Amino acid sequence: TKLLQILFFNFWNCLTTKMIMRSTIFAIMATAAVAFAPSHKAFLPRTMESSSSSLSMVAIDTSDIKNGQTIELNGEPYKVISFSIMKQARGAAKTTIKFKNLMRGTTLENTYRSGEKFETAQIDKSAAQFTYTDENDNFVFMDMTSFEEVIVESKVLEDVKKWIGEGMECTLITFNGGVIEVVTPSPHVYEIAETEPNVKGNTAQGHTKPAVLDCGATVTVPGFIERGQKVKVDTINGLYVERA
Repeated sequence: TKLLQILFFNFWNCLTTKMIMRSTIFAIMATAAVAFAPSHKAFLPRTMESSSSSLSMVAIDTSDIKNGQTIELNGEPYKVISFSIMKQARGAAKTTIKFKNLMRGTTLENTYRSGEKFETAQIDKSAAQFTYTDENDNFVFMDMTSFEEVIVESKVLEDVKKWIGEGMECTLITFNGGVIEVVTPSPHVYEIAETEPNVKGNTAQGHTKPAVLDCGATVTVPGFIERGQKVKVDTINGLYVERA
């Protein structure tokens, strides 16, 4: 009997030791698996990039002002047309800024103390192709991402409509769900639709003449430019750049 007790005791000790070792090994393996496992985010599918972009509101001051920026004033988007800094013998400099309200079309000019704060407007930009004008003279674009039609009122394009031709890809600026501005590519290549012929023997330096582009706009070009030729035009300033 005593011999059986000794054998059973030894057997129980061996069994217990093996169970403890096995539990320890499992614990170590589980800890390692967690430590070296990639994060959950690594397995998330990547989203496709869109041709549209969104610009969030950012706090800036007078030192950050640039032409073309869109600022939100009293809940409406204003585009910086021009600005000038006036330094004073005493006191801080002052900045005079001329804005254009992109919803109303009106202009505003204010003078601000150096360091005054503004907030850029939260706007969206998307690529769109001009397709046609409807019976109400609205411009109809096709969104390059969704391929849906986007109707833009003619008054929104007042400054740029003359540069827009069929098939031109533009950038639509959206604020609170509505298109407030259309940006044309610049420079852009146009064909000369009409201009007076170049006079042979005319070697006068600086000789220029008006020319009608295939979009309908008129620009001043050098005298040697002929009808049917293609030229690059700065659509922001309305200036001839060079032959294309």
